[in-house]
Amino acid sequence: MPRTPLGWGLAALGLGTLVAGATTLLVLLALMALAIAPIAVWLAWNVLGFATAIGAPELGFWGIVLLTLFLIGGLGGRIVITLVVWIVDPAWLHGAARLHWPQSSLKIFLAIALLLAVAGMPGRRHAHNAKHAERRAADARA
Repeated sequence: MPRTPLGWGLAALGLGTLVAGATTLLVLLALMALAIAPIAVWLAWNVLGFATAIGAPELGFWGIVLLTLFLIGGLGGRIVITLVVWIVDPAWLHGAARLHWPQSSLKIFLAIALLLAVAGMPGRRHAHNAKHAERRAADARA
């Protein structure tokens, strides 16, 4: 039985709604990940006391944001963050800290696990490595 123009319109509207809903969900998940990462770093660094355990100072808002971006970003992002800090406040890089290995405790273990979870968040690096793996596999077959 052929569809009427109204039937085609409703089918297109349903498909469009499905695509819009999936896109909205993906954007919300990405925004949640970006919002949760600095909170996890703040919890690990300031609340659980990882900073004081290794002899580093506690960080303020922008310090937490920069540390989060530093952990998430690749080498290029880390270089850019270091350059920005060096240009804006060069004396900050000369701050002396006597860092030491932290004492073993569950609180420090949780802090390290949170920082490693933020540092291990998949990003562009994952897609980039997948492309290289596919290219190497294709070269091996040839």
